[in-house]
Amino acid sequence: MSDALRTAASRPATLEDVARVAGVSRSTVSRVINGIRNVDLEIQETVREAIAATGYVPNSAARSLVTRRAGSIALVLSGVAGEVEDEDSARNRVLTDPFFGRALSGVVGALRPRGLHPLLMVADTAAARDQVVGHLKQGGADGAVLVSTDPDDPLPSRLVEVGLPVVLFARPVRPIPISYVDLANRDGARLAADHLAARGCRQVVMIGGPAGVPAAQDRLTGFREAMARHGFPYVPCVEGDFTQRGGELAMERLLAENPGLDGVFAGNDLMAQGAMFVLHEQGRRIPDDVAVIGFDDSSAALASRPRLTTVRQPVEEMAAELTRLLLDRVENPAGPVTSVIFEPNLVVRQSA
Repeated sequence: MSDALRTAASRPATLEDVARVAGVSRSTVSRVINGIRNVDLEIQETVREAIAATGYVPNSAARSLVTRRAGSIALVLSGVAGEVEDEDSARNRVLTDPFFGRALSGVVGALRPRGLHPLLMVADTAAARDQVVGHLKQGGADGAVLVSTDPDDPLPSRLVEVGLPVVLFARPVRPIPISYVDLANRDGARLAADHLAARGCRQVVMIGGPAGVPAAQDRLTGFREAMARHGFPYVPCVEGDFTQRGGELAMERLLAENPGLDGVFAGNDLMAQGAMFVLHEQGRRIPDDVAVIGFDDSSAALASRPRLTTVRQPVEEMAAELTRLLLDRVENPAGPVTSVIFEPNLVVRQSA
């Protein structure tokens, strides 16, 4: 351990400690922390590593006086609860979905080296969306990372229209000038189709996501196109809602209508988990009688028995990249909007 690190370890780290560890001036460290752009990218990374090594916590109050920024970023989960009986059930469903936990982890990981903090906001009602817009307009956060799967959610357009820094997880339903990060969902679905065909599955079905969600439609389209290339012009599909219960209901219907099915592709891991539960109840062996593939590579894939073969969506990395896009937007509000598309890969386990 260097002398600078030994000194910092005995008391709260200071700006000078970070400068000594990084081998730069105090003013350079200050510029990096305050998001001033005229610092070489390699030096920025060196300073961030020094911040992590020393455990330095920036003085957010002092920094706010200099930068006129809140020092926090809002992670807004909007329109993601679907049809539920009450607001408490809506929030519980959102916060227990493994997808959102992974997104939060990615945002936190990207913010921590910069001394910034996430503010979690669940906009599951019109009033809650109004609160999000008001909070951001009043400077309560410097910008928003927005996650929404509701095709009719007005919040992305509202935030863009009022000129607030905002980025979106996944392609917007309607074309709007907003930066976003997404997955090549059709390519991921093709990986699932190719794997089922290679296993020799002859009667393949799909549990799709909500019809209005672009990712769900891309997965359905990509899967059907790939199966057609393998000589299967029609794939029965029942729409689900990305929940385990939705997967159970869809699987029950698909079994009733296609009793000889031998392959299932589900639009996410939770629905695949629900499908496997029903298949077990019906006495179908997985994968001997029916092969099952999910999508996401979430904790549900490892909790399933047998463990689930799935298309990996690198949610943590995507959320981190989305956060970096937002911070660039905060620094340069007039800059161009952009998109970043990640590539999926198939994780083969025991279910297929």
